[in-house]
Amino acid sequence: MGRAARAAARLMARADTGSKNAALKAIAAELDKQRPQLAAANEKDMQRGRDNGLDAALLDRLELTDARIDAMIEGLLQIAELPDPVGEVSDLKYRPSGIQVGKMRVPLGVVGIIYESRPNVTIDAASLCLKSGNATILRGGSEALYSNGAIAACIAAGLKQAGLPETAVQVVDTTDRAAVGALIAMPEFVDVIVPRGGKGLIERISREARVPVIKHLDGICHVYLDDRADPQKAFEIALNAKTHRYGVCNAMETLLVAEAVAVEFLSRLAVAYLEQGVELRGCDRTRAIVPQALPATEEDWATEYLAPVLSIRVVADMDAAMDHIAQYSSGHTESIVTEDYTRARRFLAEVDSSSVMVNASTRFADGFEYGLGAEIGISTDKIHARGPVGLEGLTSQKWIVFGDGQIRQ
Repeated sequence: MGRAARAAARLMARADTGSKNAALKAIAAELDKQRPQLAAANEKDMQRGRDNGLDAALLDRLELTDARIDAMIEGLLQIAELPDPVGEVSDLKYRPSGIQVGKMRVPLGVVGIIYESRPNVTIDAASLCLKSGNATILRGGSEALYSNGAIAACIAAGLKQAGLPETAVQVVDTTDRAAVGALIAMPEFVDVIVPRGGKGLIERISREARVPVIKHLDGICHVYLDDRADPQKAFEIALNAKTHRYGVCNAMETLLVAEAVAVEFLSRLAVAYLEQGVELRGCDRTRAIVPQALPATEEDWATEYLAPVLSIRVVADMDAAMDHIAQYSSGHTESIVTEDYTRARRFLAEVDSSSVMVNASTRFADGFEYGLGAEIGISTDKIHARGPVGLEGLTSQKWIVFGDGQIRQ
């Protein structure tokens, strides 16, 4: 599979935008045509999951409903409409020697993607890699084996119709866990690995991979309510950041509140959180204001709950808030609510996370919301890609030089 992907990557690198868009549209049409086959394959996975005692949440993620197939089709058509980053030339300048030097955006090559449960990720990942001119090897969760196989057949048919190599997208068809170990240790065939799944999976891949990994481990996101915050903005942002959705990596897990406004802000917020069933865990000063809050432990400050649980800490000022963030943040997303322009600028400059916000909910840390159209995931690393990774994050740049016979003197 690695050899086939490497060969396909060379063909994909020179594929024109029209061919890639045609493939995306052909895959969408194939998914629509193959709905009965997709449903039958998915039911085999669902039955196997029920037999193996998968819980309701995992079964829900595994299920391919008509609405989810519609969403996959819509996603393909949206990516077909996005600008193609490949071949874009920037910073072209003449040098004193007469040569022109610039940068060209190019595909990464072969992208290995390892993910769990949700079969729709097969389409998300394949479509982004395809549009960005990469070949990809997909290794989905063993629980979605039949669903992923049926989707892979649709992708292969669409690629063939568009005249692109069917091996540009390959789905590993074994449940053997050793396949993951092999995939992440083939630098001669794989250029980058993107893991999508639980912390255990990502930790293993980060530890064992012999190729670069684009990933984030945790989403321990913070919102700091400054003593110069607008009270209504503070209320709405702090409520939305936690309660809009719980099980997502850009949900707030720790609320930091300046002591000068703690009584005013927390008294109102606590009522709203408790009404929505959020369990509050706070420092001593928080619990003096909100008696319903449980004592927060050191472990709470370093925990991504992905649940209706929130840690709250009252801090002296913005510097204390930034100290807390520096100690406990996972580098995903942090937000300050303030009307003080100088403080906002300091927060943006000094907080070292992949997304830093002023007067906005952390829930906006998302490729679609950032205008990327779609994302392969979020990276908290600092090299190559950081934050939501879209089409551009699946490319790199190389230097290009135009000459007219110049020689180095």
